[in-house]
Amino acid sequence: MTSLQTIVPIPPSTLHLDHQRPILLIGSCFTEHISERLANSGFTVMANPFGILYNPYSIAECLLRCRDERTITDADLVCHDGIFHSWLHHSRFSHPDKDIVLQRCQQSLHSAHQFLQQNPIVILTLGTAYAYHLQGYGIVANCHKVPATRFTKQLLTPSHIISTLSQALDGLDSILTISPIRHWADTPHGNQLSKSALMLATNALPTHYFPAYEIMMDELRDYRFYEPDMLHPSSLAVDIIWERFCQTYFTNATLLLAKKYQQLSRMQAHRPAFPESEAYQQHLLKIEELKSTIEILRNAPQQSNTTSKHPHEYSPDKK
Repeated sequence: MTSLQTIVPIPPSTLHLDHQRPILLIGSCFTEHISERLANSGFTVMANPFGILYNPYSIAECLLRCRDERTITDADLVCHDGIFHSWLHHSRFSHPDKDIVLQRCQQSLHSAHQFLQQNPIVILTLGTAYAYHLQGYGIVANCHKVPATRFTKQLLTPSHIISTLSQALDGLDSILTISPIRHWADTPHGNQLSKSALMLATNALPTHYFPAYEIMMDELRDYRFYEPDMLHPSSLAVDIIWERFCQTYFTNATLLLAKKYQQLSRMQAHRPAFPESEAYQQHLLKIEELKSTIEILRNAPQQSNTTSKHPHEYSPDKK
């Protein structure tokens, strides 16, 4: 039968995720989709301690600040229309009270710093190579609807991205991926320039690379795999990319345990019409049995994580 897809080849990875090691995810909104699925599969995860971030500089700055536990100060804030915002954070940290903003930012930074002490695997999802430079401050993570005249838009060069991310990822086991979401506001040509800059940079970094963008563009090049805006992957597309991710980074034992956790999540989400019924009591017993099975699987010997001498395993022009 004639194939109707061009499948993106992904060689087996030498870096494996398991339930004994936590995972820190930072980056675009695609990060939220993957972190939710990881958490639902029983992994210990932390996602976006500074909120959703898109450009490599802000993603690296988040990771560096969390590693060093560098304090967020008044100099990192702006007040616009009566609301205080952080130039380093997503708007979910914003508030009319400046002290509350600082408290939120610092608490999240401290939690991420503590999380990093557990030697997690770090997954970064880069959204765009475009960044906005604020005069007198530097590159910001979010413009917070402040007038555009205060910013200069710039396309980060591959060398700039490489130097920034190299410092942030030094000594960490990491996976880099490029968000499959197209940034149409940058124009179609601008989006391609942006994604190309990110690809050139990731190809030169000593990290593992997962081709989420390539899967979306080649395997799923049909608008039935998109949301109505025709830019964001649909839930089905994310599920397919997630399945390829599992095939790449999970051992058979990890995959089995993940599926048990997913089953447990579905069972615990069930809301009975009659909680006192015998049928629901049997359902609760099955939940306890599944928890016991999960505990046995968690305590079974796991394949240890290893990294290759040259861990950049995916490249379209490498055999």
